[in-house]
Amino acid sequence: MSARILVVDDIPANVKLLEARLSAEYFDVATAYNGTEALAMCERAECDIVLLDVMMPDMDGFEVCRRLKSNPATHHIPVVIVTALDQPSDRVRGLEAGADDFLTKPVSDVALISRVRSLSRLKMVTDELRMRALTTREIGIQSAERDAINETGRNGRILIVDDRKSSYERIAQTLAAEHTIDIETNPSDAMFHAAEGDYDLMIVSLGLQDFDGLRLCSQVRSLERTRGLPILAIAEPDNNQRLVRGLEIGVNDYLIRPVDKNELLARVRTQIKKKRYTERLRDNVQASIEMAITDGLTGLHNRRYMETHLGALAEQAASRAKPLSVLVLDIDFFKSVNDTHGHDAGDDVLREFALRVRKSIRNIDLACRYGGEEFVVVMPETDMAVAAMVAERLRRKVASEPFSIQGGAGQLTVTLSIGIAAFGGPGDDVAAMLKRADQALYRAKRDGRNRVVADAA
Repeated sequence: MSARILVVDDIPANVKLLEARLSAEYFDVATAYNGTEALAMCERAECDIVLLDVMMPDMDGFEVCRRLKSNPATHHIPVVIVTALDQPSDRVRGLEAGADDFLTKPVSDVALISRVRSLSRLKMVTDELRMRALTTREIGIQSAERDAINETGRNGRILIVDDRKSSYERIAQTLAAEHTIDIETNPSDAMFHAAEGDYDLMIVSLGLQDFDGLRLCSQVRSLERTRGLPILAIAEPDNNQRLVRGLEIGVNDYLIRPVDKNELLARVRTQIKKKRYTERLRDNVQASIEMAITDGLTGLHNRRYMETHLGALAEQAASRAKPLSVLVLDIDFFKSVNDTHGHDAGDDVLREFALRVRKSIRNIDLACRYGGEEFVVVMPETDMAVAAMVAERLRRKVASEPFSIQGGAGQLTVTLSIGIAAFGGPGDDVAAMLKRADQALYRAKRDGRNRVVADAA
């Protein structure tokens, strides 16, 4: 789907010109003639990228940009300031207001379109993460947008790849006041350095003596460990075609020599802010996935995850002719714990019980809270005899040491009953195996509790 570009300018002729340029490249174009109208359209999520003029009567472009970037609903929308202002101080002011780029009129079609395409690709990635992260707010995870608004873009780790001493020393000196800087003068080693360094930004000179800087940028984008690492290219004034190519292969931003120190600082902050925002989105998505498959009280996997994962393990056991065993565990007389000592004490017992289970099994074993005080342990490549040994060891571990409750104010003796079943191979299914283990657990309960019973089948 083509990105929708919002063109904001109070001069109709300028709007028509940009609209024609963008439409010719098959972008969907929306227009606004003042800042208030633009803010409202962005709030309604009617655009993917904003091309913003500065000199407007009701509200200048710097203020529009600041408002967009300070609003959690519009913070993620890329903003490109397109203006006749051409002083370095103007560019810095725009970048500090939160703009993703600052283009000076007259803007060449190639530069404009390549920049819009680059930002639209990045926006699509961000939108996918934002969509996946939406549910995290509903389950209590802090919004990444609110953190992003307060992000300064400072205290980053930056790798400079440059083989000209006079160049990298000036860049490093400028950035050292706000960031930790590493310098790599050998481009051939830069890839390994970037992969191992946990950097927030990579600055690459496109004027390397015996190495193509764009090839290095392409390699960074192709490697999984560095795919999300922002790249800031430094180019000579006559390198426009290479810069356009760089944006196409994944360079995030660029500077033209001679490098203005304030603009360098501003662009570096912008890229680090974006990276940290994207990382927060990914962390939120991961947290929501973990919450969906994890029992919140015990930290073990939940029943939904177990049922899905158990099916895959059974298929694997059948195809490889390997054993698979399952334990169904139930805490004896758990209802009386809640009735006598309260649900907080019951929760203390469940948490400690889960911890003892986890310590008693292997990393490849799967421990889940099946519901209430019932737990399941799935043991790949384990036959019934070994499973019985593990179950008996776990039973003794639980019964031998009292459980602390109410912050250590009290102690309870807890026992459990365990039923065991083994997967019967092709023709068997996990539901039947779980049922056999549950029936064995029932016999353990019937025969006096605090014991291990294996399925007789």
